[in-house]
Amino acid sequence: MTKRLLNRRPGNVDIRQLQIFMTVSECQGLAASELELNIGRSTISKYISDLETRLGLRLCYRGPSGFKLTDAGDRVLEAAKKLFAALDSYSDQIDEIHNKLRGTLSLGLFDQSTTNPQAHLDQALRHFDHLAPHVDLLISIEPPNVVEARVIEGTIDIGIVPFHRKSNSLNYLPLYKECMTLYCGRRHPLYKNCNLENLKLTEIRKHKYAGFGFNSPNMAAGKRLGLRRAAQVQDEEALILLIQSGAYLGFLADHVAKTFQKKNMVLPVSPKKTKYVSQFTAITRKTSKHSRKIQLMLEQLKVSSKKASKI
Repeated sequence: MTKRLLNRRPGNVDIRQLQIFMTVSECQGLAASELELNIGRSTISKYISDLETRLGLRLCYRGPSGFKLTDAGDRVLEAAKKLFAALDSYSDQIDEIHNKLRGTLSLGLFDQSTTNPQAHLDQALRHFDHLAPHVDLLISIEPPNVVEARVIEGTIDIGIVPFHRKSNSLNYLPLYKECMTLYCGRRHPLYKNCNLENLKLTEIRKHKYAGFGFNSPNMAAGKRLGLRRAAQVQDEEALILLIQSGAYLGFLADHVAKTFQKKNMVLPVSPKKTKYVSQFTAITRKTSKHSRKIQLMLEQLKVSSKKASKI
């Protein structure tokens, strides 16, 4: 590989490439890092190749024989870790100079937490605003895999998602739980089944099922019950629509289904067999020290989680 010198400081492109390089190194390969980064293997490989070209160094061996860092790759990885630690420290020091928390805190959420009696996220947000009134909040609703990827890459500070698999790139803070049950709409053939409460799995498996199209507790529950997924969705709103159509069964949070059940629009399908509990967690990127803004929000989320555990 032809070497060339970099005569400038790292820019946004360099930082993005280094973030991807660090994730690939932590996952020990391109294939394993696909889930972490939520991008394809060929794209990851191009990022690494571009970084090698920019640095003029061979960073790793990757191919059928496996993944391994070169000596140069080991040294660049250590330098990258120090770089990101320094960036985090810089943000903290700026906060200290102001003596007041300022800037923006970004949150990524998944689920209809406003109707979950265990969530108490509204209280955490209210307390945070009282303690840090000069911090602007940026909240987005995304699928869990997108939230995880954005937390790892640093474009979301804190994510709140259902726990389904542990990532070595993330820290986890358990918050609240959510009960999920399989439901059918009033137009579905099972709706008027007199034995709906105790329906056998063999009968349930005969019907189409709509589920999330990403790795999640929802996907695991569908596989555990042997359901045939005939429709994929990315959010609960689309799932409710398919259930209401009468053509599909689907899992809903009980607190969400409660409103529809009162209007005789849905019914639970064999809840003793289909119900499962999903644990929601706050996720943050692994680092030596979080900014004061992130630490403060995590503290408020801890308080809200204690309230949830008492219910």
